[in-house]
Amino acid sequence: MPLFVGTDVGGTFTDLWVSDERGEIRVFKSPTTADVKSGVLDVLKIAAEDRGVSFEAFCADIVRFGHGTTVGLNALLTGRVAKTAILATKGFGDTLEIGRMRRQTSGQSEVELTDFTLRNRNPPLVPRRLIYEIDERIDSKGHVIKALDQDRALVALKELASSEIEAVAICLLWSTANPVHERALRDVVKVIVPDAFICLSHELSPLVGEYGRMSTTAANAAIGPLAGRYLAALEETLRTAGMRVPLLMMTNAGGVLPVAAVGDRPVFTLFSGPAAGVVGSAVMGRRLEMDNVLTSDIGGTSFDVGIVARGMPLLRREVSVGGADIRIPSIDVESIGAGGGSIAAVRFGQLTVGPMSAGANPGPVCYGRGGTEPTVTDADLLLGILDAENFIGGRMRLDVEAAARIMHDKIAQPLGIGTIDAAWGVREIIDSKMADLLRRMTIQRGYDPREFTLFANGGAGPSHAWAFARDLGLRGFVVPAAATAQSAFGCGNADLGITKERAVYLRAGPGAEPDPGAVTAIDETLSALAKEATADLVRAGAQGEISVERLLAVRFRGQSNVIDVPVETTHFDMSAFTHLTERFESLYEALFGRGASYGGAGHEVVSARAIARGLLQPPAARPQGTALIPTGVRRVIFNDPAAPLETMIYKTRYPAPDARVEGPAIIEFPGQSVVVPPAGSAAADKFGNLHVSIE
Repeated sequence: MPLFVGTDVGGTFTDLWVSDERGEIRVFKSPTTADVKSGVLDVLKIAAEDRGVSFEAFCADIVRFGHGTTVGLNALLTGRVAKTAILATKGFGDTLEIGRMRRQTSGQSEVELTDFTLRNRNPPLVPRRLIYEIDERIDSKGHVIKALDQDRALVALKELASSEIEAVAICLLWSTANPVHERALRDVVKVIVPDAFICLSHELSPLVGEYGRMSTTAANAAIGPLAGRYLAALEETLRTAGMRVPLLMMTNAGGVLPVAAVGDRPVFTLFSGPAAGVVGSAVMGRRLEMDNVLTSDIGGTSFDVGIVARGMPLLRREVSVGGADIRIPSIDVESIGAGGGSIAAVRFGQLTVGPMSAGANPGPVCYGRGGTEPTVTDADLLLGILDAENFIGGRMRLDVEAAARIMHDKIAQPLGIGTIDAAWGVREIIDSKMADLLRRMTIQRGYDPREFTLFANGGAGPSHAWAFARDLGLRGFVVPAAATAQSAFGCGNADLGITKERAVYLRAGPGAEPDPGAVTAIDETLSALAKEATADLVRAGAQGEISVERLLAVRFRGQSNVIDVPVETTHFDMSAFTHLTERFESLYEALFGRGASYGGAGHEVVSARAIARGLLQPPAARPQGTALIPTGVRRVIFNDPAAPLETMIYKTRYPAPDARVEGPAIIEFPGQSVVVPPAGSAAADKFGNLHVSIE
């Protein structure tokens, strides 16, 4: 029977979502392994066993396989990357070291910024001794000022062969205007180190700004060999087992592409897991006719938040990883170190939770794998939220006594309080952190959270959502049927998608019209980008309708930050420019407040982008499910650690349409527990999603 499959590799568990042609849905989990690939294969074998078939037969039935992974991200964060060299224009070898004068603190949270001991903790991706300056020069118009001497370059770069270089990033000044020297240097490098992974900046990040371009290219080169080997090995293993379709990789921008299309650009898949979670929520939001969705995902190590506004996920232009600013179009996801594995500790007499995590190994103390620090999962177990005998579908038993012992020794005793009070305090702190992030994610972007529907995803999301939804002033939240593996659901349901960008430049002074030649050039660039993106999607296997969204990056004259504004007309002309600036000023005031914009400064357009999407055959979605089976009563702590409430416990794999329960109640799925607070209720829709009211 044809199977639609989505997988996501998280920090603690590897998730699998499976749907057959009848719309029967199953979700599976398996611990993430050090080599990542083994964890993916393990969870596929669990699914095959559940269906009563061999692993080979399961793979042969797959008609679509979407995948998200943290391989590249983990490599950058841990520094376990390929030995990389950079070739830069003479005089620009210190670009990475200088950064934007904030490299010391790039990517740090508000709390980390106040700790001066954390400054300079992230060195440049490539050490200065491996950055080679090349004597060449091209100006901003693309004119060759000083030609590249390939013979001299060959001599100058000969030591690459003896330096055990695995990857080379080539980033020359103004290669975006004329890439002839970057291409020539690629030929030189191939002669010296023929097996090296080579990246050209004008292909990877064709935008103005040498630091962002160099940092992005260096990151791509550094993880290229590792990510390429992993994806190639996984796809080969699955093909050998009988899978006949390409492995589709989730990208940061929310579309999937065959491995062959992203194999040389792994930096475009760095945040595939968080992006997939937002995509999955957007897909389900469209089915439920909900255009504004606030997505939350609590995993083992982090709490991720994204926004779907008017049916489309919000995008950002740049992300920061390990001190490196990487300029790639990505779904806008904010994260904090707050998950089931977040470690609680008493520091200077105060209870803190996160950002450090116990991860998958050893994990929380209650896992019984050697963990020695109390975590959020330990607290949830002591508060009655989790069932020690029914964790991840009964495949793991939790140790309540060990959790109580560590909570007493490391939290309760130092604070002079009871063990249950300590566990309740851990949950209160983590829930407050999550509510704060949700406020920042919405209000600081000009949105009112009360105008959105909150989706609670992740293994721990449905058990904490009632608390932070209440803090936000929301009346309830939705728990998707595949919430425990929503990123895997997103990977299995995403359409093909690709993004093309190019630098452009248009300046218009206050009250003045822009240069007609610049307007025409932007129109031609937008058309060219749309054609390139469409052609690439066809090569990637798109067969149905392809849609293209076109955007321009606009700013006030003299500013450095931009806002992406959609171009809604077929051709870009003077009238379209006027509409563009009006739309830009409207978006600017939504972000920064009424009256913040100032059209008198004039406007600039600095880059163009085309986002192409190709529809794929969606998995079946039909009414289905099983009854909510009452299994007993458990004492659960909600608002008062001294007053546990008798709480009904229900079990289900996939709630049937119109199933309904009154709070307090806990509905246990194979990989998640949905908490319905006192005076609340939960009702299932035709897709198996639970709509939880907290009033």
